[in-house]
Amino acid sequence: MSASDNTPLPGGDFGLFVARLNIHGLMSLGVVENPVTGKKHTNMDQARMLVLDLEMLVGKTAGNLTELETNQLEKVASDLRHLYDQKSQG
Repeated sequence: MSASDNTPLPGGDFGLFVARLNIHGLMSLGVVENPVTGKKHTNMDQARMLVLDLEMLVGKTAGNLTELETNQLEKVASDLRHLYDQKSQG
């Protein structure tokens, strides 16, 4: 998207926010390629930060989300934690 493009970026949607965090986590873990570089790169420090942020978000939002939002957030946090733990161990 160019600076002159006036198309608004999607924002303010919790599901999309969690999906963006998930994509960043998967890129940090080297599971998916960075769309800008077209390459996979692992950054375990960044992945760890995203996992901890998602786990914090689960705790801080408890009781304040819809069931669908809660399920999505918990699944993303759990899946990324699992992938992070696997990559960390070997």
